[in-house]
Amino acid sequence: MVSVIDQWLEEGKNVQMSELCNFVKQLRKTRRYKHALQISEWMTDQGGYRLSVSEVAVRLELIGKVHGLEKVEAYFDSISESSRGYQVYGALLNCYAKTKQLEKAEAVMQNLKDMGFVNTLSYNVMLGLYSRMGRHKKIDVLVQEMEKRGIEWDMFTFNIRLQAYVACSDFDGMEKLLTNMEADPHIKIDFHSYLVAGNGYLKSGLSDKSLKLFRKSEQLISHNLRTFAYECLLTSYAATGSKADVYRTWNLYKQMGKFSNDGYITMIISLVKLDDLDSAENIWNEWYSGMDIFDIRMPNLMISAYSEKGDWEKAEACLNKITEKGNEPNAISWDHLAVGYLHGGQITKAVESIKKAISTRKPGRLPRLHTLATCLKKLKGQGDKEAAEELFKMINEQCHLTTFAYDRLSSCINDEKLASNVDRIEDDDRMFDESLTEAALPENATV
Repeated sequence: MVSVIDQWLEEGKNVQMSELCNFVKQLRKTRRYKHALQISEWMTDQGGYRLSVSEVAVRLELIGKVHGLEKVEAYFDSISESSRGYQVYGALLNCYAKTKQLEKAEAVMQNLKDMGFVNTLSYNVMLGLYSRMGRHKKIDVLVQEMEKRGIEWDMFTFNIRLQAYVACSDFDGMEKLLTNMEADPHIKIDFHSYLVAGNGYLKSGLSDKSLKLFRKSEQLISHNLRTFAYECLLTSYAATGSKADVYRTWNLYKQMGKFSNDGYITMIISLVKLDDLDSAENIWNEWYSGMDIFDIRMPNLMISAYSEKGDWEKAEACLNKITEKGNEPNAISWDHLAVGYLHGGQITKAVESIKKAISTRKPGRLPRLHTLATCLKKLKGQGDKEAAEELFKMINEQCHLTTFAYDRLSSCINDEKLASNVDRIEDDDRMFDESLTEAALPENATV
């Protein structure tokens, strides 16, 4: 962005600071935080522009998104006292809350209280933080404090409180709050509230109650939130087992016109959850025949679904289909395919597939520990300890194993007792974990 501005000036054209401020706003809206920060820094460093207090707050927020908390704190320390208005403290509070720095967030919140600048937004930030961290008693204290201070609730406050009740499985509290929201003429209840409550029931196996709330939620979807809302509802209806509601929602989704890959991904996830692989395959073929932009998540979903069923031939055909058009599978593709081969007793193919997963992986990542361990165990079980040791050597040299992973995989070759427990091995946080219900979902498409 800086080079573009510099070239513009070299051509003898003027740069209006008001225009650059608008560019920063637009880039923030489209989540191009790095470019927005570059413009903001150019304005002060080369343009001699003096940021207002609210613009300093924006700069602080952008630094957090681009560079992280350490740079945020360094920038905050450099801000003069006269420029540390409540907006700046509010931005700092957001940064701490998003990174779950509880004590630091509480300290900033206290500063805001001392300055007399607490409002609904700052309380919502803290309520959201307590909710994410499971500090439900603190939510109760903060809610009481809001009532004492006369701080009004907005929809975010209600929904955060609703989520806290759901997290505690406090259905009485949840139902009373919903009733109050419905009765309050100043509250415009939205689809999200019923979706949160419906998923709360779903967690406890109360599918009938969930369905009623999901259908209520559907009636409150605003025009500009249809894409996000329908994607949420697709997976929620699938979790209840209601195929009819999934297809009805899908038809509503398609009526919006052309949409991104995320819609297809969500629909396939929903159909796989319903164990309807034939329909999932139809959606996959529909996408593949008319795709504009290739998205490896799509075939990976199908490869995983087939592999989990032991249908390695279909999984293999799916992978071959994408390579025929010049598209490349990634490490996750090979990892999923290895699972299918293992289910089908194709040990040689499974080992070759897992080797490809290792060689094409991203730095710092490796195939699922369970898959690696199973390959080693199967090789040893066939009496081919040399091949097992060769695979283990490759894993160890190329994957930089944690101590836990090394011990577990080593035990599959050297200790029969430990190796027999391979089925109970769980992935650590450095492993791939692209489950059908989570990893391929579009951002913010779950509640």
